[in-house]
Amino acid sequence: MQHRRTPHVVVVMGVAGTGKTTIGPLLAARLGVPYAEGDDFHPQANIAKMTAGTPLTDEDRLPWLDAIGAWAHDRAGLGGVVSSSALKRVYRDRLRAAAPGAVFLHLTGDRRLIEDRMSHRQGHFMPTALLDSQFATLQPLEADEAGVGVDVSGSPAEITERAVAALDDLPDPVR
Repeated sequence: MQHRRTPHVVVVMGVAGTGKTTIGPLLAARLGVPYAEGDDFHPQANIAKMTAGTPLTDEDRLPWLDAIGAWAHDRAGLGGVVSSSALKRVYRDRLRAAAPGAVFLHLTGDRRLIEDRMSHRQGHFMPTALLDSQFATLQPLEADEAGVGVDVSGSPAEITERAVAALDDLPDPVR
């Protein structure tokens, strides 16, 4: 009898423009689990601030992180993929407090590539002007955090395949 892995709850993280909203649904489809768009969990006040080019404070992010954490908690043992910039360790710790088995897929890449991709997006509220603040805030995954980094060069299909392969190397999630 073949062992069927317990599906992970994967938080697709990274600075704006790395492709969280593109890769997240592709990854969810490959894993056969639902996808939730992290931006949909933001209160309207946060969207208004970002649209105006104002970076969010840690306090602004708390209700957003809690809503994502609740979704991830509800998917424990079932699997799911959700996007969240999760730029700081403290944000990831808060998500893990709600969903201890969550793993992070950190989409990484060259700043020029990311800025170029951002400049071609349509209808997104995050202006490229906030990219510098995103990189300044970013605290990459640490060795004691469950997760993997995947480079965002190449096509969405190539990135997704790299992500699936990297996630396959992780141990089964804690429940």
